[in-house]
Amino acid sequence: MLNQVVPDFSLPMTGGKDFQLHEYKNKKLVIYFYPKDSTPGCTTEGQQFRDLYPQFQAAEAEIFGISRDSIKSHETFKAKLGLPFHLVSDGEDLACRIFDVIRMKNMYGKQVRGIERSTFLIDASGVLRQEWRKVKVDGHALALLEAVKTI
Repeated sequence: MLNQVVPDFSLPMTGGKDFQLHEYKNKKLVIYFYPKDSTPGCTTEGQQFRDLYPQFQAAEAEIFGISRDSIKSHETFKAKLGLPFHLVSDGEDLACRIFDVIRMKNMYGKQVRGIERSTFLIDASGVLRQEWRKVKVDGHALALLEAVKTI
């Protein structure tokens, strides 16, 4: 899907709204997929995006976090961390399938389907310009900010 237009999709997000990809034309988008609200890695990742949010805004980019958690869980997580951006609920794996982020993972010796931590950078024309898979949290948000400034 790299260097192609991302298909439009609509999913519920925090704030009682629906995320609709086509509504963000003419804006750079950072869409990051994370496994689960309120877990250590996902908390750190959210905090790093939060702390750099004003710089992403200055670079004309909007951030959205997506996981399979419910809107209720997202609202709690967003409030707890003071996230200035919306979280999107993908309980039916719609966006997860579009971006191919579901993987079999080992948890406590069992194989489970889950989100592989991944981030996607979409340009103002809706074209996927860069993707990061198997993301390591530390320093990722800063590296992404630098990438945003180049498109």
